[in-house]
Amino acid sequence: MTHHSTELKTQLVSLGRDPKRDQGSVNPPVHRTSTVIFPDYATFKAYEEGRSDHIGYGRNGSPTTQGLEHALATLEGADHAIITASGLAAITTTMLALTKASDHVLIPDSVYSSARLFFLHELPRMGVEVQFYDPTLGDGIAALMKPNTRIVYAESPGSLTFEMQDLPALSKVAHAHSALLVADNTWATPLLMRSFALGVDVSIHSCTKYIAGHSDLVMGAILCKDAQFKTLKRAHRNLGAVSNGDNAYLALRGLRTIAVRLKQHQEHALEVAQWLQTVPEVARVLYPALPTDPGHALWKRDMSGATALFGVEITPSSDAQLAAFMDGLEHFGIGFSWGGYESLIISYDPSTMRSATPQWQQQKRTILRLHIGLEAPADLIADLDAAFARWRAAH
Repeated sequence: MTHHSTELKTQLVSLGRDPKRDQGSVNPPVHRTSTVIFPDYATFKAYEEGRSDHIGYGRNGSPTTQGLEHALATLEGADHAIITASGLAAITTTMLALTKASDHVLIPDSVYSSARLFFLHELPRMGVEVQFYDPTLGDGIAALMKPNTRIVYAESPGSLTFEMQDLPALSKVAHAHSALLVADNTWATPLLMRSFALGVDVSIHSCTKYIAGHSDLVMGAILCKDAQFKTLKRAHRNLGAVSNGDNAYLALRGLRTIAVRLKQHQEHALEVAQWLQTVPEVARVLYPALPTDPGHALWKRDMSGATALFGVEITPSSDAQLAAFMDGLEHFGIGFSWGGYESLIISYDPSTMRSATPQWQQQKRTILRLHIGLEAPADLIADLDAAFARWRAAH
C-alpha cells in the first residue's frame, strides 16, 4: 500500500485499505473467523516453523486487524503495530515481554491508575523490581538508574495530574544505560505526537479513546521498531490478549475522522479551560495546552496539538458538595474513559495514588477530571457554572 502524500490528514483517508484484496471497498470489511484454511501443506509447514506471515488462526489476527496495525504504525512512524484486547493489555503485554526476573523498571508516579495496580501487584510477583519516580524528572532520572534497569516507562501527560515528561531526555538516559523507553501516547494519539522521533522505543495506546472515538469498543495497540517486534509479538501470541475484526473495523472507521474530531475537541477544551481559570473555587487547571501550565513548553515542543482531557483542582470539598456538583450536571456524564464525542467527569484525590511526588501525596486535594466533548462550549460552561453554584450552596 503506497501513500504518496506526506500529509497525515490525507493518509488518514486511505491507510489500512487494500483495494485489490477487498475488491475496491472503501471501508475494509470485517473478517470474522477462528479457523483459517491453508492452501497447501507447504504453507502450513512454513507457518508452523515461523517462516510465513500467513494468519493461520483467528487469534493471530485478520486482514481487518492487520489493516489497523498498518495504519497506526504509519501514522506514528513505527515499523510495526500489534493490536491488543485493551489499552491495559498493551501495557501488561509489553512489560511482561520486555522484562524478566531480577530486572528493575522505573515508572512515573502519574501513571494510569489501572497500570499502577499492575506495577504494584503483578509485576513484582514475577521478580521485577518496580520503582516509581517523579514524572517531572528529565535527565535527573539518571540518579535512579541501576545496572539492572531494563525499562523507563513514561506517560506524557499523565492521565490524572497531567504532568508533561521530557521524552528526549528520558530516552537519552535510558539508552545510555542500555534500557528502553516505553511511553503511553494515548492522550496525544499518533496524530499529535510522533513519539519515535522523540526517542521512544515502544509506544502504547488505548484505542478505546480517540482512535475509536465513539465510546463503543475496548482495544489497545503496541507500536514498535524492528528491534523489539519479535519479542513483543511472541508475548502477544503467548498471552492471548487479542481483539477481533469487529473492533478493528470500528477503530479504522474512527481513525478516518480523528483529525477533524481532535481539532474540535481542542477548540472546545481550550474555551472551557480558560473559563474555568476565572472561577474563584478553581485553584488551577491542569492542562498542558494552557500557557500557564508548567508543562506548556514541553507540550509545545513535542506535540502538534492538544486533546480534551484535563484536570481541575478545586478548593477542598466534602462528598455532599461533590454530589451536589455532579448529580445535577446535564451535559457531563459521570463515567470513566474518555476520547468519545461526549463530555465526562470524575473526581479523585491524587494523594491516594501517589508515592514518589510529595506535592501530591502529602495533602488531600479534590481534582475533577473533565473530558470536553463535541457539545457547544457555551452549554458546557453553563452546565459547570450551575454546578459550582450548587457546590457553594452545599458548603
